Amino acid sequence: MNTDRTVPKTIDEYIARCPPDVQKILEKIRLTIRKTAPDAEETISYKMPTFTLKGNLVYFAVFKNHIGFYPIPTGIEKFKKELSVYKQGKGSVQFPLDKPIPYGLISKIVKFRVKENLARAKAKRRPTGYGARSNRKS
Repeated sequence: MNTDRTVPKTIDEYIARCPPDVQKILEKIRLTIRKTAPDAEETISYKMPTFTLKGNLVYFAVFKNHIGFYPIPTGIEKFKKELSVYKQGKGSVQFPLDKPIPYGLISKIVKFRVKENLARAKAKRRPTGYGARSNRKS
């Protein structure tokens, strides 16, 4: 879809390289993610628009006939039934450009991924096992 071979540095730059009709779709996906995960940061990773929050949250990218959405395998697995009408990979789903984009479903997936990342980050901070501090007085 994009003939410019340089890697975009921002999501704005990525979207600006696309045709106007696709730009509108990408901006709406971006806004959907931003509303659902307001604390997430925007970046470019693997040459794709990426949102991070205590780790990678979701990626998306435009192709000739579809938008690739990448919520990693757990995001696909959790919404397997709702996503069954779309072509999928292990951690990806393809939303055809000639069909309505399921923004509500994207929001639900992002909300799930936010909870997942925050829970994982919290678990990493909590000391466990031998040598963990306790409140018990000796």
